[in-house]
Amino acid sequence: MVAAPSSGSGKTVVTCALLRALARRGLACAAFKCGPDYIDPLFHRRVVGARSGNLDGFFADAPTLRALLARGAAGADVAVLEGVMGFYDGMAPGVAEASSYQVARDTETPVVLVVNGRGASLSLAAVIRGIAEFLPCANVRGVVLNRTSAAACAYAAPAIEKHTGVAVLGNIPADETFSLESRHLGLVTADEVEQLSARIDKMAELVEKSVDVDRLLEIAATAPDIREEPYRLEPIAGARPIVGVARDEAFSFYYEENLHALEDLGCELAFFSPLCDSELPRGTSALYLGGGYPELHARQLSENAPMREAVRRAVESGMPTVAECGGFLYLQREIADSEGRRWPVAGALEGASENGGRLSHFGYVELTSQRDGLYGPRGTRIRAHEFHYWQSTCPGGDFWAQKPRRDKGWPCMSTTPSLVAGFPHVYYPANPDVARAFASAAASFAERRRHG
Repeated sequence: MVAAPSSGSGKTVVTCALLRALARRGLACAAFKCGPDYIDPLFHRRVVGARSGNLDGFFADAPTLRALLARGAAGADVAVLEGVMGFYDGMAPGVAEASSYQVARDTETPVVLVVNGRGASLSLAAVIRGIAEFLPCANVRGVVLNRTSAAACAYAAPAIEKHTGVAVLGNIPADETFSLESRHLGLVTADEVEQLSARIDKMAELVEKSVDVDRLLEIAATAPDIREEPYRLEPIAGARPIVGVARDEAFSFYYEENLHALEDLGCELAFFSPLCDSELPRGTSALYLGGGYPELHARQLSENAPMREAVRRAVESGMPTVAECGGFLYLQREIADSEGRRWPVAGALEGASENGGRLSHFGYVELTSQRDGLYGPRGTRIRAHEFHYWQSTCPGGDFWAQKPRRDKGWPCMSTTPSLVAGFPHVYYPANPDVARAFASAAASFAERRRHG
C-alpha cells in the first residue's frame, strides 16, 4: 500500500508512476483505491491498463475486503493499493474505521509511506515512527521522501532508519511532472490530462532512478497469501437481461465491483454514450446511469435529442433504472452548465440542477428506504457515499440518509418499483441484496417484454 500522513502528499502520482515503472519491467499489475473515490482508479486503469477497484472498510468487513482483493488481483504479479487521506483518517473524527490503516490491517498488506521531506530531516523520523507505532498491526515497512532531493534524502535516511526501523526506499524530487490539475472531485479525470502517457513515462523514469523499486517489491512479497476465495455473487435464475450502462466523458463514475456484481448475477452489460449514441443498446432491459461530470457536457447532452427521448421513454415504460448523482441529474428536466446556462435533458423526473457553490453532503451515508421501491421494501438499509457540488430543486425524499457516528441526516432520493434515483452512490458488495433486486427486476422486465 502507498499511504501518507495526509492528503496532498502525492499518493496518486507516486502510485501511477510506480504502476508504470512496474509495467515497464514486464509485471502484470492490479491496482486498488482505499475508500470510495472513483477518479483515482480511472488513473490506475489509464496508466497501465491495470484492473482497478476500490477497497473500503465502511463498505466491507475484513473477510470481504480480502475476497475483493483476491478477485481484483487474480492473475497479477503485484497489487498496488493507494491509500486515502491520512493513513489513520477514517469516516468520522477520532476513528480509524474506513481508513487506509484499516484496509492495510485487515488485508495484511505492507505499507510504504509517501512523506513530504522538504525542509526537515530528524523531524521526519518522529512523524514516521508516530505513524508506524500509533496503532497495532500498521505494518509500515518503507518510506519514500517526496519533494526531496537525493542529497537531502541521503542526509536524512540514516537517522530515520535508526529511530524508526523503517527502510528509506528513496526520494521523489520536486518536479512539475509530479503535479496534476485539481478539480471539484479531487483530480481531473484521466482522459483530460494533457499528454498523460508521456508524463507518466517521465514520472516512471524518475521513480526508477530515485526509488529502490527492487526493495519495494521485496516488501510486497512479504504479504501473506489470501485465505478467502475471490469475491463472487451467485447468479439469479431466469433470463440473462441486458443492462445498458451509460459510460462516456460525461458518465464515468462507477465502482468496478458493482459492474462485476451485476455480471455475476447474470446480467449482460451493454455500454452506451448519452453524448454520442442516438439509441439505447438493442434488447436493453434495465438502465444504469452512473455519476460523472454531466454539467461539463450539458450542451452536448441536451443537443442529443434522440437519446434524451429514448431514456425518457425507457424510464416511463417501467424499465428498471438506477441513476446515481450525475445520472440522476440527467434524468431531470434541466441541468445548468458550469457557466450557469440551463439545458433541457431527459425530463423523466421533475426538477432542475445547478452549481450549489459549495460541496454538500460529503461522505458516507447509511440510507433507509421510506417506501417500497426497486432496491427493496420500506426499511431497506443501504450503505452509500455522496459527494457533489451541483444541487437539485427536487432531490427526493423516499430515503433517509444518516451520517454514521454523527447526529446529522436528511431526506434524499426518489424510488418506485422500477426506479431508484438520487445523489448517493451505492456499493453493491456492501449491499448485495439491492444488487439482486435490481438484477431480478431487469430479468423480469426482459421476460415480460419477450412474452408481451
